[in-house]
Amino acid sequence: MADEVVLVVDAANVVGSRPDGWWRDRAGAATALLGRLAGLVGVCATGPGGDPVRVLRVEVVLEGQARGASDPGVPGLVVHLARRDGDTEVVARAAAAVPAALVVSADRGLRARLGDAMVAGPGWLLALLDRTGGGCGADVTS
Repeated sequence: MADEVVLVVDAANVVGSRPDGWWRDRAGAATALLGRLAGLVGVCATGPGGDPVRVLRVEVVLEGQARGASDPGVPGLVVHLARRDGDTEVVARAAAAVPAALVVSADRGLRARLGDAMVAGPGWLLALLDRTGGGCGADVTS
């Protein structure tokens, strides 16, 4: 049986991990990411540690110009607009996640602030997004 997790996404870190011109339209890049992340709600996948996980909810933290992104309004996808810095909001969302958080970020400083939370890098998430096509019936691995 898969562990249930809340995926907490540091959107700036994920968007910034691919040099695809995101810097020309940060809100547009964040909108595109939100659209892709909506498809992960309910998905079962191999987690970063090799064990299966089921994504109960996806919580995405937007900061700076990315705060202008369009929320697709999909159930199970929650968008948080960071009041100050995104890292503080990611830490708060990870601490509040029930039953457990799986945080996506490569930011070493942020990772150090997360305590025992499970963490994956943007590469894990992007590979998952590139392969995901269905819900828990699909066998999606990393």
